[in-house]
Amino acid sequence: MEDALPRSREYRSQAREAQARRTRQRVLQAATALFLQRGFAASTFRAVAAGAGVSVPTVEALFGTKARLLHAAIDVAIAGDDEPVPVLDRAWTDESLDADTADELATVAARVLAPAQARSAALILAVFEAVPSNPELADLADQLVAQRAATAEWLLDAIGKKGPLVSDLTRREAVDTLWVLMDPALFDRLTRQRGWSQQQYEQWFARSFRRLLTEQPDPVPSPRPTTSGVHHESYE
Repeated sequence: MEDALPRSREYRSQAREAQARRTRQRVLQAATALFLQRGFAASTFRAVAAGAGVSVPTVEALFGTKARLLHAAIDVAIAGDDEPVPVLDRAWTDESLDADTADELATVAARVLAPAQARSAALILAVFEAVPSNPELADLADQLVAQRAATAEWLLDAIGKKGPLVSDLTRREAVDTLWVLMDPALFDRLTRQRGWSQQQYEQWFARSFRRLLTEQPDPVPSPRPTTSGVHHESYE
């Protein structure tokens, strides 16, 4: 009987935690849909609460401000889940470091980045578009810029362990090159405006990452075809 009470309390505690997490997920899903459909300014806590099937005070208690709610929605979109694990502490970083070559590392990075862009690019772009009329988003915009730079720097250091980096770029230029390649605006333009598939973007990013930032061996030139099948040397 003495053991039953603690176990019962533990069960109730776990049930409450699971319920709270499901509520948070519903709120984030409703908020994400609204931010994408209406934009930041027109998305209200009342509308989010209605979409999630909860009360406005519940949304306020969970996130405090609309900017924090948008930030949380972006974090979940980038990661693909709501686990409290930073991007650079996730399994893909170990897989990247375990890659044998720069090609393999670039492929791993692209395989993670492409779906993350598909989930988060529109939300991130909405932040930058809304900053002029919503100054409370300025800090979030700065954090997103710094976050991408930190990831770019990590990837540069990781691929540098697989082979020599290009010699005609400073470290800052190399980081900024990768930072631009990872820009969600590029993903948006290539997929939405130019009609690329997510797979095309993934392959393009992997190639661009490797070719722009690592030393590449000179390709072996193919012999020039001749009409007669006989090799003709040229003389000055």
